[in-house]
Amino acid sequence: MMPITAQQETRAAGTARRGPSLHWIQASLSLSMLMPSLDTSIANAGLPALAQAFGASFQAVQWIVLAYLLAITTLIVSAGRFGDLLGRRRFLLAGISLFTVASVLCGAAPTLWFLLAARAAQGLGAAIMLALTLASVGETIPKEKTGSTMGLLGTMSAIGTTLGPSLGGLFIAGPGWRWIFLINLPLGLVNLYLAQRYLPAGHPCTVCSVEDRQEAKARWSAFDAKGTFLLALTLAAYALSMTLGHGHFGILNMALLAAAAAGTALFVQVEARAASPLIQLGLFRNPKLSAGLAMSALVSTVLMATLVVGPFYLARALGLNAALVGLVLSVGPLVAAVAGVPAGRIVDRLGAQRMTLAGLIGIAAGCVVLGLLPATLGIAGYLAPIVCITASYALFQAANNTAVITGIQPDQRGLISGLLSLSRNLGLITGASAMGAIFALASSTASITTASPAAIAAGMRTTFGVAALLIVAAIAIGTHRRPR
Repeated sequence: MMPITAQQETRAAGTARRGPSLHWIQASLSLSMLMPSLDTSIANAGLPALAQAFGASFQAVQWIVLAYLLAITTLIVSAGRFGDLLGRRRFLLAGISLFTVASVLCGAAPTLWFLLAARAAQGLGAAIMLALTLASVGETIPKEKTGSTMGLLGTMSAIGTTLGPSLGGLFIAGPGWRWIFLINLPLGLVNLYLAQRYLPAGHPCTVCSVEDRQEAKARWSAFDAKGTFLLALTLAAYALSMTLGHGHFGILNMALLAAAAAGTALFVQVEARAASPLIQLGLFRNPKLSAGLAMSALVSTVLMATLVVGPFYLARALGLNAALVGLVLSVGPLVAAVAGVPAGRIVDRLGAQRMTLAGLIGIAAGCVVLGLLPATLGIAGYLAPIVCITASYALFQAANNTAVITGIQPDQRGLISGLLSLSRNLGLITGASAMGAIFALASSTASITTASPAAIAAGMRTTFGVAALLIVAAIAIGTHRRPR
């Protein structure tokens, strides 16, 4: 398929913008971001009730969360690429439909195994929605509004993640655990209506010649099935190596990590020889893309440290009860949700690259303060750097996503959006495992749950010292990033 000229892309996007209202387009994209984010955390609150309902162990019901996250992590890149080939609007509608139907099946599940299968299907729908929502911004939103829309999507993601546990708790106490999943039925129907009515078709080939369409059909027939399957297995092996064992890195974890490394090497070889590769390796020679993905992974790793270390510091070092711990932990996601839209507007006004670095500097400053934090400052001393980190993260995410998406050819937006979401997910998974291990090691205690306040404080200092170094590395990457 021949590349699309800037005039063709502008004409297609302009036609889309002159039709439906920009606000309705943003509402549709926001729902497509909210629903998968909500289901990332809403099931956590229901795990005790689900264990009781199915007569299962806690380790077994944890797979209700893992099955969803593994499906997203494993399939999100392939979902983005399928959207590029089939048409993003069409495939996004299929993803919303699959997510909604799978949610109903989760709510009606008669057994734990049925629920796990439905959650995996729900994760596939979520992967499609997450990848193609970001990709759709480039073809439905005016360039001067891209940053504010990215900020809005970041806000919806934070709202979904924040609202999940409390909403799940309300359903458990009220109509029952099945409504944790059935709530997606009305949301999905509304989302389907908005996407069907207001999102333009936007397939790259709608502005191509007949010859281009024939070439696109040939490329589809030569779809890289081997590379897709190999990448899925590699990502699954890595995700499992970081999540199995619950903090104990044993022989199975090492074997899975080795399998992921071998799978990565094999994937590179397969893609180098493929006639129509899933991921063109030459893309990573684009400094804007490669730097954006690397920074996203590093920042997500650090962000997860606040969620892993924070509860132990608040409970053991500050002596807060469970209710207060939950309340304090909700401040960070709330700040990210509130800061998302203003951050996007700042990006539109001051530029993506400059604000990417500003966000990274803010995160680094917050990490340094947390690393030097004396427990005598109490809750206020903990919340001040957390607010700095999460507000800066909202700015970084809006700026980095804008910088990456706006520089990509239209027929690759789905793939690149999938890679962006994948880098974030891999960072979160790695952060939960690696930063948790650093915290446990630095605390020098056999059990974190019984560690002394001094040991927890020592672990806190070391963990966020390492986190600050990771952000310094991200700043170095961002400083050397240059447009192609």
